[in-house]
Amino acid sequence: MRSPAAALVMSAGQREVLDKLVVSQTAPVRQVLRAKALLLAGQGVANSRIAKEVGVSVTTVRCWRDRFVVDGVARLGEVRAGRGRKAVIPQSKIDEIVYLTKHSKPDGETHWSCRTMAKKAGVSKDTVQRVWSARGLKPHLVKTFKLSNDPRFEEKLIDVVGLYLNPPDQAIVLCMDEKSSVQALDRTQPSLPMIKGRAQTMTHDYKRHGTTTLFAALDVLTGKVIGSCLPRHRHQEFLAFLRTIDREVPKGLAVHMILDNYATHKHPDVRAWLAKHPRFTLHFTPTSSSWLNLIERWFRELTDKALRRGVFHSVPDLIAKIEDYLATHNAKGNSFIWTANAEDILAKVARGRVALQNVS
Repeated sequence: MRSPAAALVMSAGQREVLDKLVVSQTAPVRQVLRAKALLLAGQGVANSRIAKEVGVSVTTVRCWRDRFVVDGVARLGEVRAGRGRKAVIPQSKIDEIVYLTKHSKPDGETHWSCRTMAKKAGVSKDTVQRVWSARGLKPHLVKTFKLSNDPRFEEKLIDVVGLYLNPPDQAIVLCMDEKSSVQALDRTQPSLPMIKGRAQTMTHDYKRHGTTTLFAALDVLTGKVIGSCLPRHRHQEFLAFLRTIDREVPKGLAVHMILDNYATHKHPDVRAWLAKHPRFTLHFTPTSSSWLNLIERWFRELTDKALRRGVFHSVPDLIAKIEDYLATHNAKGNSFIWTANAEDILAKVARGRVALQNVS
């Protein structure tokens, strides 16, 4: 008969670590059970009793004790090579799933799902999900992008980013754009309020009551926005907005405006007005580069917080709600800080062009 094992010798520090593991709510279950078994062993409890109380075999308890004598608590959570659950999916099958995911599509469809890939590869959908998760593959997601083909891309990029990172003295930098065709949408039925277990509801259909165009200019330094809702989106309205900016910006400041290449911004009447107001300087973003204009970030906030779930009974009602949001935003003075330098952006764009060339 095997003689009872002596009490397991451990230091006060080791005991403290094991005590914390036993009551942990986040540690793996196997670690908690091992810590409990080792503490009982330290109290001189027999291996057979420990095995019964913890729910493992006596051999496992002896193994845990032997490893503790050698390693202490330093490698308590490690599983020795060759131990643990063995892989049931061969590496060749995993490689097949990864290759099919990256280089093929299911017949008649645009992308793989767990179930279609599982059927193709002859494995379970859970296996496919584990393979994808381990390698960061997400075929159900797609992100939009477009690289600018503007021949002056680098020149314009450096100019705009320079204004963000090193604005000139005695000047104001404004990011300007139009949010055109903002619709006054009215729901066909009243919404139901949010209650426990149910989100707020809105009807999927709506009534159209007309549109407005929001002209807006974001002060890069303060985050405040000069805004004006106008009925149309022509050079006449753009000129009216320029006059609004001219009135609201103190006369002693030069005005540097960042805006896109929309035709109304370059109309002969606009150029004539700018020639009479030399404190205005326009800085055009490269084509297909709206992300370079910070006002787009503010437009997204406006859409998410005031427009998407709004109910507007008329165009004047819509304009009033936009003006309320504008006043609230300006009262808070939240600004958007540009941090990326031109060199990093150009390097990223260059990598994108190389990737596109490799695909084509």
